[in-house]
Amino acid sequence: MRLPSRLHLRRVRKAGAESAAIPVGRNGSEEDARILRRTQLRLLAWSGGITLLILIVLGASLYLVVSRYVTSAGEQRVNQRIDTVEDGLRSNLRPNQVSLGIIFGGPSAGTWAYIIVSGSPPYTPTETYVAGNVLPDMASVAIAETGKTDARVVTVSGVGSYRVISRQFQTPDGTTYVVQGVEDRSAETKLLDTLFLILLGGGAMALLASLAAGYVYAGRALVPIRDSVARRQAALQRQREFAANASHELRTPLTVVRASVEDLRRNRRSRVEDVGEAIDDIDAEVRHMTALVEDMLLLARTDSGTIQVEAIPLDMADVAAEAASSLVTLGEGRGVKIVLDPLPAPLSGDPLRLRQLVTILVDNAIRHSSKGSTVTVNVRPDATAVWLYVEDQGHGIKPEDLPRLWERFWRADNAPAGGTGLGLAIAKWIVDQHGGTIGAMNRDEGGARFWVRLPVSSAGTAGSGESPAEPSGEALQWNPDDPGQPAS
Repeated sequence: MRLPSRLHLRRVRKAGAESAAIPVGRNGSEEDARILRRTQLRLLAWSGGITLLILIVLGASLYLVVSRYVTSAGEQRVNQRIDTVEDGLRSNLRPNQVSLGIIFGGPSAGTWAYIIVSGSPPYTPTETYVAGNVLPDMASVAIAETGKTDARVVTVSGVGSYRVISRQFQTPDGTTYVVQGVEDRSAETKLLDTLFLILLGGGAMALLASLAAGYVYAGRALVPIRDSVARRQAALQRQREFAANASHELRTPLTVVRASVEDLRRNRRSRVEDVGEAIDDIDAEVRHMTALVEDMLLLARTDSGTIQVEAIPLDMADVAAEAASSLVTLGEGRGVKIVLDPLPAPLSGDPLRLRQLVTILVDNAIRHSSKGSTVTVNVRPDATAVWLYVEDQGHGIKPEDLPRLWERFWRADNAPAGGTGLGLAIAKWIVDQHGGTIGAMNRDEGGARFWVRLPVSSAGTAGSGESPAEPSGEALQWNPDDPGQPAS
């Protein structure tokens, strides 16, 4: 029994790559989001509760103080009116000679009085201020006749409420009177009701404003925690995806190796040349796994932050020439010609990583080029940066594939066999670590162009915030009079 043909194995590997996207559960992230929401709501509840408590204490204190003040002022006015009546009786005025009607203005404004002599009808104002026989309040008079001062509020249904104070008084000739002072509390009641509504409405508005401000500030207070959780979730997500994709990518070559070993075991008595295809398959898959493991190890170390790039002076032209020269044999084996056109381009960077960057881009261009085509490598400096261009004459890049070029383990539908799907992800990491930018586009003449912009002195400054403009399709049209400058 023979092994399947290599064409069949490539199809198997390709089909496996297309199904490499393995869903990762989100239970952890959803639980973290719920915890953050609960924390924000708890902070909001504490903030709103404390604000409500303060508003209640302040509002109740203010209402109580104002209520006591107006009550005290009202009682003082009524007592002054009683004092005025007593002064009149003490001046030998008869009860019917004392002014008992309502007073407008002065310290006793808004009050009137009654004089009660035991066993006689009460002396009342000429005007009738309260309907019915409510005033004078005889219950208050009865208490005052015992020698005590009585103060109370009398409410008349449909009319209003009145402050009533009764006090016993004895004239020098021995006659005993009870003087009852009365004040209409309508204005006082309206004032307290208005104050209550103001405190209630103002407190509600203040509480709502406090809740809104608390919600905003609670959200801001949780930003560092939310960012930390997001970073942790992203790291866990990458870790899960990395492990899942790595397992999937390793499964196919291991299956091929195992099948080849089984074939060799079944044909152990055969000559080497008879089982040469199995040995070649094992060798190819081992090489593929070695490259895959090396790339995964590099990306794992980059995620953990254990790899740091150097920043030493170098010439990007020399780095590109060295990297491209090492791939000439690979290009010749595939019938692809490599053309190098560098100009001196000094910068500070890591020579090992930049050489790896050029190698990845040129190797990718060779793999996507047809036999008899050319891969061009250009290095051009400008005032602030160094530009690297790698062009091929292949089938180009589908527009829908452009956003996914830098994803780990992702491979296009028309990608050639043998790749790991990690090369461009590593290339982007190298560029990011040098504070640069990488991009890709389709050429008008056909094929793809990968471009890299590296600041002259920026190794180790990833995340500096610089966003250089993407080169246009004419970015490689150079001035023939001065090859170091782009054409105008």
